[in-house]
Amino acid sequence: MVPSPSAEPVAVQPAPGAPAPDSAPPVSPPTAVDRGITDYLQHMGVERGLAANTLAAYRRDLTRYARYLAASGCGRPEDITRHHVTGYVRALADGSDGGSSLGVRSAARTVVAVRGLHKFWALEGFTPTDPASEVHPPMAGKRLPKAISVDEVTRILEAAGTDTATGLRDRALLEFLYSTGARISEAVGLDVDDISLDPAESGPAIVRLFGKGSKERLVPLGSYGARALEAYLVRGRPLLAAKGKGTPALFLNARGGRISRQSAWTILKAAAGKANITKDVSPHTLRHSFATHLLEGGADVRVVQELLGHASVTTTQVYTLVTADTLREIYAAAHPRALG
Repeated sequence: MVPSPSAEPVAVQPAPGAPAPDSAPPVSPPTAVDRGITDYLQHMGVERGLAANTLAAYRRDLTRYARYLAASGCGRPEDITRHHVTGYVRALADGSDGGSSLGVRSAARTVVAVRGLHKFWALEGFTPTDPASEVHPPMAGKRLPKAISVDEVTRILEAAGTDTATGLRDRALLEFLYSTGARISEAVGLDVDDISLDPAESGPAIVRLFGKGSKERLVPLGSYGARALEAYLVRGRPLLAAKGKGTPALFLNARGGRISRQSAWTILKAAAGKANITKDVSPHTLRHSFATHLLEGGADVRVVQELLGHASVTTTQVYTLVTADTLREIYAAAHPRALG
């Protein structure tokens, strides 16, 4: 029988030997480190306006740090040394503090929180120095860009071409991506007026690309790309444009509108399938291959930086690691005294 809402609640008697409900285990008073962390989190919430989720993540990271310090016998901010901080960084990686071991990205986030805490304490006069100022977050290893060989690129490009409006477009798009190293967003954002297929007195045609932050750059368009693009403009684009509403876009879809990035992915995947390329390829693969093949051919890294539209040459230099690996492989296979 279900009791009515007015029924008296039934008192639950504690099991024999169990502590009374009001005799909870005593809570340890907060240490000076705990209080310092609370001050820092209040500062970040009020002065910096951090979101609740971000503050919660900071609190978890710094609570673990406080436990590590307490286990190390360090309860005051002014007693913390660089040795404590570096020891905590190692503990994040191997879980030696009793917590779970963290990957590089999660550990780096935690170290950033610890560095911010110590910087705050030093600026506020809680500590005389900042023991974490020279402790840097762990760095993730550089992921080398994926590039495919010149032969594989050629097979993909040749597989894309058919003598239809969409086939001419597909071949022109992929030739354009590999010839210029353009980002897919730059290619699909082009208008017809952004290209000029009239080459200079000597040399390839020039294309105007708009990169990140609308930064403009001029990039040469090789003869293969120029011929494919001209064939598309003469025999393919007019047929597609007739189905649309007069968009100035260079690459059009079957309805006469601007082609999407997703469609460009589909075009490349289909061409790679026809060419029996089993590797995972994307439009960015052609950009990576463009840079890698230029450097392997002897191009200066600063020139490749300009062609790719990288703000820093450091970004471009990642590609030199790819070519260095290639050189090592060739050397090991070809030099008579490379291995022994």
